[in-house]
Amino acid sequence: MSSLTHPPSPAAATHVVDNDAVAEAVIREVDAQRESAGADGAAATEPPRVLLHMPVDVRSAALVVLAVLGCVFALRWASALFIPLMGAVLLTYALAPAVNRLEGWHMPRWAAATVLLLGLAGGIGTTAWTLSDNAAELVDSLPLAAQKLRQAALARSGRTSTLDTVQAAADQLERAAQANAASSPPRRGVQRVIIERPPFNVRDYLWVGTVGVMNAASQFTLVLFLTFFALCAGDTFRRKLVKISGSSLQKKRITVHVLDDITQHIQRYLLVQIGTSVLVGVGTGLAFWAIGLENAAVWAIVAGVTNLIPYVGSLIVLVAASLVAFLQFNDLGMTALVGGSSLLIHTLVGQLLVPWLTSRTSRMNPVAVFVGVIFWGWLWGVWGLLLGIPILMVIKAVCDRVDDLRPIGELLGE
Repeated sequence: MSSLTHPPSPAAATHVVDNDAVAEAVIREVDAQRESAGADGAAATEPPRVLLHMPVDVRSAALVVLAVLGCVFALRWASALFIPLMGAVLLTYALAPAVNRLEGWHMPRWAAATVLLLGLAGGIGTTAWTLSDNAAELVDSLPLAAQKLRQAALARSGRTSTLDTVQAAADQLERAAQANAASSPPRRGVQRVIIERPPFNVRDYLWVGTVGVMNAASQFTLVLFLTFFALCAGDTFRRKLVKISGSSLQKKRITVHVLDDITQHIQRYLLVQIGTSVLVGVGTGLAFWAIGLENAAVWAIVAGVTNLIPYVGSLIVLVAASLVAFLQFNDLGMTALVGGSSLLIHTLVGQLLVPWLTSRTSRMNPVAVFVGVIFWGWLWGVWGLLLGIPILMVIKAVCDRVDDLRPIGELLGE
């Protein structure tokens, strides 16, 4: 069973710093030896092979691989259950400080959770209803903007695309076939078949759309109920974990310190992410409104939500906003201004503000972040893109404070 780490002491902190310094010194020493060997002409002879002795139990490694594959399969197969569950866990961590503050003001915990969740649901519903028409108009304009940009690029190069040539040839063949069929009389024994498209059924279209809306609404309702019960439970699970941690008082104290440290770490990370997303959304909306881009409020929401997706979110806003700006202004200068303002806002917030607000222990390896975005996006789609990095942050926070899992936290960290 994995053992929890003791609360950090000054001696332990010095030991961690010494380990980092020793690792850097060893790396520099090996690099210096290689450089000196190359300068002395020793590179012509093969250097002695150094072997790293690490005991590897093949059976245990195979069991670990099978367990990981089983977990991945379960997460994908039961995504309808795990997505609302993960969303509720993260929302609980985000709203718990506000509920604790309201409880300190002599408000019942269930009432505080109800007020916060109703306010959140009402705000999201009102915003979605108000901006639904603008959002639909924005989505419809993206294909037109891409087509217009392609036509402008082809006109500037002075040639036609292969797709346009094939389409023109197909139109000519279709017109020739129709003219031939109209001029020739029907032959005996040949039955003409006319293919007609079925009429547009509004009820079927509305039913399909309703099913999608009902599914999203049911998932959102499930997240709200799970979050409500988790917020009402308070520190019930914390007390139970302390109770089952062991019989000695020292183990119980260690468990309390570690659980509180993990909770504060995750809440600080979520607070930084939510705050920076709001800042990116407001900054993008004001910048696009000042430039004169239509639907600036919708762009503000899109920029704030996609800011939760590292690297990919800023690229989505940059490309989509540039396409819509080219469709609206029909000017490359204005298009570059819109794209540059979006890039500037994301760069200032992501490269300057976020590292300043987060501590070194809260930062993650960029390679691990990018691989996590790809993995969770493949696993859960759009929801995986939004929830993947917070889930990785929770995993890192737990691994950093469990002794046997600390190597995983070190690999995920910066």
